Order: sequence, then structure tokens, then C-alpha cells
Amino acid sequence: MTAACPSAPRPVRPPAGHPGLLALAQSYVDDAATRGELPRRDLRRLPGARVDVDPEFCRAVARHFDRAPRRDVGPGLTARYRRFTEENLRHFALLARAGIRVEPWRGPGQPYRGAADLIDRLARTGVLHVYLTRDGHGPDGPAPDHPLCAPSGVTVGGVPLLHNDIFRAVHDVFGHVMLGASMGVAGEFLAAYGHMAMYPPEVHPVVFTEQVSQICWFFHGPHLADRSGRWPRRGEPGWIPPSERPYPEQKLFPCPPGFLDRFTASFTEEAV
Repeated sequence: MTAACPSAPRPVRPPAGHPGLLALAQSYVDDAATRGELPRRDLRRLPGARVDVDPEFCRAVARHFDRAPRRDVGPGLTARYRRFTEENLRHFALLARAGIRVEPWRGPGQPYRGAADLIDRLARTGVLHVYLTRDGHGPDGPAPDHPLCAPSGVTVGGVPLLHNDIFRAVHDVFGHVMLGASMGVAGEFLAAYGHMAMYPPEVHPVVFTEQVSQICWFFHGPHLADRSGRWPRRGEPGWIPPSERPYPEQKLFPCPPGFLDRFTASFTEEAV
């Protein structure tokens, strides 16, 4: 087995670029904890959290995602997704309180070059551009039978947003911007882990499937291995730049036992 690679997702910019986000999220968590909806958490521990990224774990998650059926749905999973979309809409409502205006991205390609660009432009303009699901998600575009591809009931700039668009917006803000997390594997892991603090525990498996599993497939999927079963590194023959990689398919299946626990155990939070 490949040795784990300890890494602290280096903040691309101190979260002070949006000083109110962490306090806003903490207030949200505290209020929900008072109602018994969330466990109490000190979110100040999150921005400096360290994560041990184990490539073999990433590849195991990617293999499972790759081999998983397109749809494996039961009543329990349906209920988890329903709660997930409800929570995302609550998080989305917080964006206006943070002074953030959401706009659909209408330009070519992706709206941001990376997390640093996202954080800088949001700090300067107060505008968050969302790359719409309809413009690129999976080899065949949005999957109409997936709960995140259903209309959210929110319209911005004359464009009806899907639930997946809502999730993208809140993930970018309460994951990448709030925590200063990059868009590499370690940064995406931190963004998902930190954002989980704003969801009830029963929804965490959905966050894992929708974020961590897809990130693992994008960076460590079997489609990126060469004929010998090796994953080429940057600059080596056969390495595929992220800009040329396909998006993962929008699958729907339960999170395998053990994956979520192993993911959360890979983090060491900062003492405050």
C-alpha cells in the first residue's frame, strides 16, 4: 500500500478575506444545535485542519464510484437526499446575509481559474458566479432522474437553478472561501469536511458521495491509469491535465460502510 501523504491544505488566502463567513456559519450551527438538529462544533478549528491524503484510499473510493450502478436507491437514501436539498437551501439563504450575490455564469469555460481566483474576486465584487449544471455535468449532461437535477425553486438572473447548482454555490462559499481551501485533492477534502459541520450527521454520507467520491474519481479514477495500472504524474507521458478530464457521472447510490469514517479520521483539527 502507498504510504499516506500528510498535508495541510495550504490556505490560498486567509479566510479574513470574508471575515463574517465563519461567524455566520458558527451562528447557524449554534442555532441548529440549540434546536437539536446539529451537534455543537467550534468552527474556528476548521481553517487550519490538516488532512492525511492516502492515494490508495482515494483510488478505492474512485473504483467504487466507477463500478457503482447508475442508480441504487432505497427509501433511506431518498430521505437523506431530501434533507440534503433542504439544508442546501438554508445555506443558500445565508449567502445574502453575507452580502454575496449569486449569478449564473454565462461566459465560456469555468468562471474561476482556481480557489485563489474565486476568493479574490468574491472579496472584491461580492458576486459568486455559479457554473450551471446544465452546462457540464457528466458525459451526458444533467441526469433528469437524479434528485440534485430537480428544480430548486430558486431563480437568479432569470435562470432557474437546479438543486445541484445550489449545492455548488454553498460548497464554494462555505467550503473553499470560508476555509481558504484549494481545489486540489487536499483542499477539496477540507472543503467537504468543513462544510459537513453545517449538515446533520445523517446527511454526511450524501456529502461524501456527492463531493468526496466524485473528487476521488476525478483525480484518481481508473480511467486515468496507464496500461500498467499506474497513475502517471504531472509531466510524465500519459498524464491528463484536469482541464481535459471528463466530469464524473451523476450517480445515485449509498455511501459504503467505512468510507465516511475513514475520511473523517484523516483530519486533525487546529487547537483554539
